[in-house]
Amino acid sequence: ESQIVASRAAVTQAQLGRWLRDLAAQMEEIVRAEAERAGMELTADGYRMTPKALRVMQGKLLHEIFSQLEAARSGRHTGPVTGDGAVELPRTKAYEFGDSPAHMDIPQTFVNALLREGAEDSRIRVTARDIEIHETRNTPKCATAVLMDMSGSIRHGGQYVNCKKMALALDGLIRSEFPGDHLTFLEMATFAQVVKSGEIAELMPKPVTIRNPVVRLMADMSDASVTPAVVPPHFTNIQHALRLSRRILGGQDTPNRQVFLITDGLPTAHFEDEKLYMLYPPDPRTEEHTMREASACAREGITINLFLLPSWSQSEEDVQFAHEIAERTGGRVLFTGGAD
Repeated sequence: ESQIVASRAAVTQAQLGRWLRDLAAQMEEIVRAEAERAGMELTADGYRMTPKALRVMQGKLLHEIFSQLEAARSGRHTGPVTGDGAVELPRTKAYEFGDSPAHMDIPQTFVNALLREGAEDSRIRVTARDIEIHETRNTPKCATAVLMDMSGSIRHGGQYVNCKKMALALDGLIRSEFPGDHLTFLEMATFAQVVKSGEIAELMPKPVTIRNPVVRLMADMSDASVTPAVVPPHFTNIQHALRLSRRILGGQDTPNRQVFLITDGLPTAHFEDEKLYMLYPPDPRTEEHTMREASACAREGITINLFLLPSWSQSEEDVQFAHEIAERTGGRVLFTGGAD
């Protein structure tokens, strides 16, 4: 009897072993199929990303960033937004005062009138109660400003290259997926300025002209003799970049306005009226004025999504600053690996 029990146990263990091997093979096949569908490639060191996988990831990233859009009369962003839009839905509703007659369902309106009047009546009188209106969907559009940090610190580790790659990728994705959107690029250092997309590849970090461990400078830009050409160019003025973005985005005919801020850390320059302050190490005074500008963006409905590039000098304060800007404007902080 003990031999029979042992034999049964051996059979059970053998069956369990075969079942586990079959399950492992099935799981491996599922992983392989999913990885192939996502564009991953199997190598001796494991799976690695291919250009297809990068496009999939970029698409998901854009979907996440553009996931909370308000209604706008034109554009190609999808979303569960119904109202006065250009795309008619098969669903209809009873007429309400203010509905556009352009979306009237004429056949159903006459059917309603026939049912109310009766088939024996030779005349059909349509009243407001008979009118059916097609529901419509908005396909919103968005206005975006991409701020590229080209200050002196972005030179370390070639991070300016990654900054430009991200900007060019966003340019390609937005223009291909959402061609109705407004897109502006700004170069950001001691001053911010608009650049064309065709100029992005040629951008370089500003040369570091002051190497003192502590810098406390002020330039009165109201003085005609003080021009940007004589001011140290390598500081990071996020405040000025946000202010310029706010002016540009404020003129766009959509409630969906956002900023993509690509930087490696804290700001080191800011304006107080016409006076430009350049303070290193980063000073709470600069942070305060930058946050005021972020709050002004929030009041105007501009969201700030911050791409934080890694840096040798990056600290907990850099991360906290990024999160505070994003939280004030309803945006997100996205941490990048900093490599290809």
